[in-house]
Amino acid sequence: MTNASVDRRAFLRGSGLAIGGLAAVAATGGTVTQATAATAASGDVTRVKSVCTHCSVGCTVEAEVQGGVWIGQEPGWDSPFNLGAHCAKGASVREHAHGERRLKYPMKKVGGEWQRISWEQAIDEIGDQMMSIRDSSGPDSVYWLGSAKHSNEQAYLFRKFAAYWGTNNVDHQARICHSTTVAGVANTWGYGAMTNSYNDIHKSRAIFIIGGNPAEAHPVSLQHVLKAKEQNNAPLIVCDPRFTRTAAHADEYVRFRPGSDVALVWGLLWHIFENGWEDREFIRSRVWGMDEIRTEVANWTPDEVERVTGVPGSQLERVARTLANNRPGTVIWCMGGTQHTNGNNNTRAYCILQLALGNMGTAGGGTNIFRGHDNVQGATDLGVLADTLPGYYGLTAGSWAHWARVWEEDLDWLKGRFATMQGKDGKDKAMMNLTGIPVSRWIDGVLEAKENLEQPDNTRAMVFWGHAPNSQTRMKEMKTAMEKLDLLVVVDPYPTVSAILHDRTDNTYLLPASTQFETYGSVTASNRSIQWRDKVVDPLFESLPDHIIMHKFATKFGFADRMFRNIEVNGEEPLVEDLTREFNRGMWTVGYTGQSPERLKMHMENQHTFDRTTLRANGGPADGDYYGMPWPCWGTPEMNHPGSANLYDTSLPVAQGGLPFRARYGVERNGENLLAEGSYTVGSEIEDGYPEFTMQMLIDLGWDSDLTPYERRMIEYVAGYIDQRPETNTDLGEQSQSGPYPSDFADKIGGVNWKTDLSGGIQRVAIAHGCAPYGNAKARCVVWTFPDPVPVHREPLYTNRRDLVEDYPTYEDKTFWRVPTMYASIQKNDFSKDYPIILTSGRLVEYEGGGDETRSNPWLAELQQNMFVEINPRDANNIGVRDGADVWVEGPEGGKVKVMAMVTPRVGEGVAFMPFHFGGHFEGEDLRSKYPDGADPIVLGESTNTAQTYGYDSVTQMQETKATLCKIMPA
Repeated sequence: MTNASVDRRAFLRGSGLAIGGLAAVAATGGTVTQATAATAASGDVTRVKSVCTHCSVGCTVEAEVQGGVWIGQEPGWDSPFNLGAHCAKGASVREHAHGERRLKYPMKKVGGEWQRISWEQAIDEIGDQMMSIRDSSGPDSVYWLGSAKHSNEQAYLFRKFAAYWGTNNVDHQARICHSTTVAGVANTWGYGAMTNSYNDIHKSRAIFIIGGNPAEAHPVSLQHVLKAKEQNNAPLIVCDPRFTRTAAHADEYVRFRPGSDVALVWGLLWHIFENGWEDREFIRSRVWGMDEIRTEVANWTPDEVERVTGVPGSQLERVARTLANNRPGTVIWCMGGTQHTNGNNNTRAYCILQLALGNMGTAGGGTNIFRGHDNVQGATDLGVLADTLPGYYGLTAGSWAHWARVWEEDLDWLKGRFATMQGKDGKDKAMMNLTGIPVSRWIDGVLEAKENLEQPDNTRAMVFWGHAPNSQTRMKEMKTAMEKLDLLVVVDPYPTVSAILHDRTDNTYLLPASTQFETYGSVTASNRSIQWRDKVVDPLFESLPDHIIMHKFATKFGFADRMFRNIEVNGEEPLVEDLTREFNRGMWTVGYTGQSPERLKMHMENQHTFDRTTLRANGGPADGDYYGMPWPCWGTPEMNHPGSANLYDTSLPVAQGGLPFRARYGVERNGENLLAEGSYTVGSEIEDGYPEFTMQMLIDLGWDSDLTPYERRMIEYVAGYIDQRPETNTDLGEQSQSGPYPSDFADKIGGVNWKTDLSGGIQRVAIAHGCAPYGNAKARCVVWTFPDPVPVHREPLYTNRRDLVEDYPTYEDKTFWRVPTMYASIQKNDFSKDYPIILTSGRLVEYEGGGDETRSNPWLAELQQNMFVEINPRDANNIGVRDGADVWVEGPEGGKVKVMAMVTPRVGEGVAFMPFHFGGHFEGEDLRSKYPDGADPIVLGESTNTAQTYGYDSVTQMQETKATLCKIMPA
């Protein structure tokens, strides 16, 4: 070997190095492979591509499989996302699949003891109890909690399953991580997702990170940030109450008081407006409502900003000047900005900052919102939410009619699956059209008085399907709620805290789901790119993939034949590719229509052909496509749209991924134009703003003659003009109606739009003329349907700044999302004397989510063995606590945790931080004995959320975890 030049992989193989320790992982940069000379020489080792199941960077994992056994792994060297890198979690995912602490077979509690049962017994017993609850209390009394760990196909099937069961009480982790992002961003410019990509940060001239710690939460993403920092000399600005590992890389670190994000951003804009640094032409042509922002920002003088945030005006002036002088700049945020009672205000403020600077719709700009689970973006897109069907269609009558057409289902039969209830106005309410209870509030669905809920009865059965309950606040009340349930079902590869938090003795079931390495399907990365996972190994032990378990339940409930009428089922396994094709036929709104299974697989097979910065294929079979066809990928797969790498970029034709801002909010407001003015995508035949496309718009423009006979016939079918659904491959010839239509159908046919046209013809014709199907409008800074049309600062419910409550109060109490929600009734109480320290929480690099799987992984458990609280040295000295000592951290609602003190200046005086990945201890008690034998995680610890308190966003019910209060005492 000394006589040859070899790369790292060749060196490892040639040396026969077997990586058996964590030091070796660090020494080799995270390449984890059990590579020996004998193994390397063996010809029966196959390499299978999958995607890491932790955060949503979307890192490729290349598994080495021999004889059906996963024997080693390497990072995807050809992946444009991870470029041969892995973080600690990604480097150890083989152990996630092969972990000996997995749940191996179905179990139930009998008299307080876990017993092994068969799948058949489990489905029969659970199904019988659920149907009994459905009969006596209605379908809404069973809560189906889904997962950001589902594949896209499984997420889609889960939402469809809930619809066939007859409830909107369905949700997943996005509610408690980025629901305020989706609401805030979608209501600013059209889509509630990351606008650019990790790779596009390479072109950023400035990087502004607020409430995010990608060095630990999304470690591989940091290589893209650091490339811009080094290559472009791009200043990195990190705003965070805590000096994080990301802040250690910053050119400018801004420490601010938790919960004061809006004040901080308005403080930056004060300097930008004061100095005339805003992009006036961009604002004139593409932004609506900035004058109202100016009025609010004028109140945020440097002195007032410092009073509220603690940040000196001189520092914010320097940051504002840096952003103005280094354009385009990107803004990055994570849960530090979203998990607040006014989280939607925070995310809109971040967006408005970018609009003021003209940093939208350009390479190197945008809002790069890093998501926390491998498919939290996809599960959100596919509708595992209490307020929408797949594709963000909502729950209106038209939305249900659309999906009934996609499913070829009798709409009246679907309606009959849902309950109705009499509202306070005496009128019947169809639960089918009402948002369900969000996962953040499921506790209240159980505990709240029945008459205070906007549904027929309380929640009586809870299904935790791939969800860690310790990631949610108010765990003392959660324990009570779990114990009050008639039925508790946990579906997961590992027993979660759901299995042991409570003192239930019966009617509690654990069902072993397979990991995503034991099945296959698509997954959506944070940048909207969709990747195809291949199956690494067959399901281990008695575990089953999620879609097979759903089929079992659908069969038990008697609607499997209807639910799978257009999906091939082999034995009990629905064909995953058919699920992809079915949502392709329905998700026109966000462009999940052009990515066929064949195109997705072809992209994964040819990763090496895609540019590492633009993500565009340079030659090869995917030539011209963007990697993973990031949505929107318009029209049908046959249209071959490349996907949209950077949203709202008008410098490209729509056919090549260009887009304006979306026309979601009408054409005018109070007499003011909401459409773009003189701004349009390259090649557009309409050289100005325009509304979203409908059939009537095509007729008025004379473009309807471009429709094929099939497309026209399908539009007529959607409008109800014909009863027979046209066959895609039928040559309809002269059968197509050419108009004019009878008066009683003209409006219906004209009203079919780009979102409901099942043929994709309206999209195809609009794009052929250079136009975006969704219209061309201005982004809006004012959301007139939100509690705060202009984002404003509001003090957290639990604040120690009583001097600010009068100036910046919270909301009045109200009922929404079916449950009563408190605001002012909490904030009116002063808890700060007894609970003087601000408590916040966040991630660690070693663990993910609730931590059950990562704390069961010996590679990771070795790295982080103790739950802890970070305390500033001054606070620690005043409390009488030394580094490494045990302390009690208690919240004002009575929950308390016993953890180790880490005395560090990372947190400022008066602020404490705890990670949220731990569970298995509860208020000082070790619950290890409550796990099934051999299925307890290696590392247990208290959950910070036992001490966290009440508090929910005013739009989405996002939980507040970043700005409550606590007191800390020696244990």
